[in-house]
Amino acid sequence: MKKLSVNLYSSFYVRRRLSLMFLVTLFLFGSCVTQRNLEYLKTNKNTPAEFKEPEYNDYRLQRSDALYIQINSLDDMSSNVFAQAGGHPTTLDPYSAYLSSYTIDLEGNIEFPVIGKLPVAGKTTLQVSEMIKDSVENILSLPVITVKLVNQYVSVLGEVGLPGHYVYSQNKFSIFDALSMAGDVTRYGNRKKVVLTRKENGITISRELDLTRPEVLTSRYFYVQPNDMVYVKPLRKRFWGFQEFPFTLVFSTITTGLLIFTIIQQQ
Repeated sequence: MKKLSVNLYSSFYVRRRLSLMFLVTLFLFGSCVTQRNLEYLKTNKNTPAEFKEPEYNDYRLQRSDALYIQINSLDDMSSNVFAQAGGHPTTLDPYSAYLSSYTIDLEGNIEFPVIGKLPVAGKTTLQVSEMIKDSVENILSLPVITVKLVNQYVSVLGEVGLPGHYVYSQNKFSIFDALSMAGDVTRYGNRKKVVLTRKENGITISRELDLTRPEVLTSRYFYVQPNDMVYVKPLRKRFWGFQEFPFTLVFSTITTGLLIFTIIQQQ
């Protein structure tokens, strides 16, 4: 009777041990990220996908923005009057351009030589260029105006390879371009939950984008605007790489269970 009781207890202990091993293994594999979690723009391979390019709106200048303005004409001596102290930089790197820039004040104006105050807030750089050209045509011969936004940057944070503050120059700069500069989304990043934060008309808006769906290509937030912030949320699941997978823990658990099972069977 006592031996039967020991055997029943041993059998119960084995089942409990094996159940625990099964749950641990299930948890480890259940917390893994599959290949589909790492894919962008998932589509049906048998159906060609076509999407209309989203409308792109030129950036409207805001207070505290910095403008690099260069004026050239056939009369170089006259055009030098409009140059900032120290002249124009030979290379337009962000730091040099900022030193020679005009900052938009709280009233939305810049103070420009000879011309005076110019209301530029709410306008595009092209509109500012045309406005300056109209103001100097009576002074200069065939003026050529260059207006660039100095603080044209995007901040990329969260689960990316190289979080940081990135300056870009092209007009149509997509959210994929921004993530590429930041080293792409890591395997711990949630491609379905990428948050873009932007200021529009004095209001901060935040939109969550799903980069795994091709419909993001048509979103009005597909193209990044200056001063935007992109934040990649982390995945709840963890991706186990070959070097990171806890093989030791799994094999140790299985070996221990088999050893206990063998000892009990021999009793």
